[in-house]
Amino acid sequence: MTTHTHQTAPTQYVEANGIRFAYRRFGKPGTVPVVFNQHYAGTMDYWDPTVTDGLAQDREVILFNNAGVSSSSGEVPTTFEEMGANAIAFIRALGLTKVDVLGISIGGFVAQEITLQAPDLVRKLILIGTGPRGGEGMGGLTQEAQKIFSTTFDPPEHLWLAVHFGPSEAARTAGKAFLERKHRRQAGRDPEMTEAAGNRQIEAVIKWGERRPDAYDYLKAIQQPTLVVNGNKDVIIYTINSFILQQNLPNAHLILYPDSNHGAPYQYPELFVKQATLFLDA
Repeated sequence: MTTHTHQTAPTQYVEANGIRFAYRRFGKPGTVPVVFNQHYAGTMDYWDPTVTDGLAQDREVILFNNAGVSSSSGEVPTTFEEMGANAIAFIRALGLTKVDVLGISIGGFVAQEITLQAPDLVRKLILIGTGPRGGEGMGGLTQEAQKIFSTTFDPPEHLWLAVHFGPSEAARTAGKAFLERKHRRQAGRDPEMTEAAGNRQIEAVIKWGERRPDAYDYLKAIQQPTLVVNGNKDVIIYTINSFILQQNLPNAHLILYPDSNHGAPYQYPELFVKQATLFLDA
């Protein structure tokens, strides 16, 4: 094991595609790494340390900011095809030839593109709170998401309670515990993403979600074992889209957590780590 954890891993940089990518890596060297792809407006400091450190017990974990996000240079592309190509360039710049890929929300779109564009690079895939191209209610922000992102929260950090967690008392308690974990790292934190970068991500989301004929056919090309994970009541990317992924991917398992929303693994972090570890080790 390396001595570093989610809280202590230094931010490093690597150049690829004319972009200076910021990344952190920790965990068990000499294993197939898991490359994490983040959600809308998120940085490396938005991951749950219980999840990242939990998975790092048995394998290496790599967190990074894609082009134009936080401490990485460049501009956020307005398509997920370009974001996927940038992610592939980043992975190859680290000298890696085989990785597992995890993506949450729009990071799940990027994860799909990585796998489609470089199938030789990806061993297994974990898709969390995400959906297919042209999925249900994915032509823009859902009504619930529009309301959440247009609301002023006090404190502002409670925005992420509404995004990731449901309204029940148990869910909100789990959400507050997640927010506390999220801020345990104090030194060398990432700067927040700019509004302009977030707007470009939303432009890409709208393109990804456009309805089209035979929208799900492309999923047949993803042959890798895939674990699809979501909450049973995701209001950001509706839960039905996780079922659509599982039904159209050739080799996919589906886990839905109860009383949970978009960030279900953060509500059940220990259980998610156990189940993801079983999947990755199989």
